[in-house]
Amino acid sequence: MVEQPVLLTQVGLKRLEAELNELRTTKRAEVALTIREAQELGMAQVDGQYEEAKNQQAFLEGRILEIENMLERAQIIDEEAAHGASEIRIGSTVTVKGADKKSHEYQVVGPAEAAPGEGRISHESPVGRALLGKKRGDKVQVTTPKGVVEMSVVSIS
Repeated sequence: MVEQPVLLTQVGLKRLEAELNELRTTKRAEVALTIREAQELGMAQVDGQYEEAKNQQAFLEGRILEIENMLERAQIIDEEAAHGASEIRIGSTVTVKGADKKSHEYQVVGPAEAAPGEGRISHESPVGRALLGKKRGDKVQVTTPKGVVEMSVVSIS
């Protein structure tokens, strides 16, 4: 099975590289120290603390492998082309207005760097899928857990 590319912006790439560096250096050293301290406490206290430290180590190593895998499959989004496009594509920043007349700005990104609370939505999310290919002035309907939401595209950059 061929693994899918991981779509990232330049900022998302730098963010993952920084996290990987932090995990490999600082976090690994912290977990190793925690394991050593738990071992030095002796058998009476070692069980719980040692087990917790080993769980932290397993989680840390799993996250390192996950990030390494994402970076190996990374495909950088051409944000310049997306910002100059007349239709919404991955990398576009789009302003939409909902039925409540409130404007919301989103950048359409790959799932690896989606953070809806920060305005970055995945192209695979219901809103992201509905917006892809739309132009300024288009209206879209999105089925969400709260029901059908209608919004119109105000601008694309």
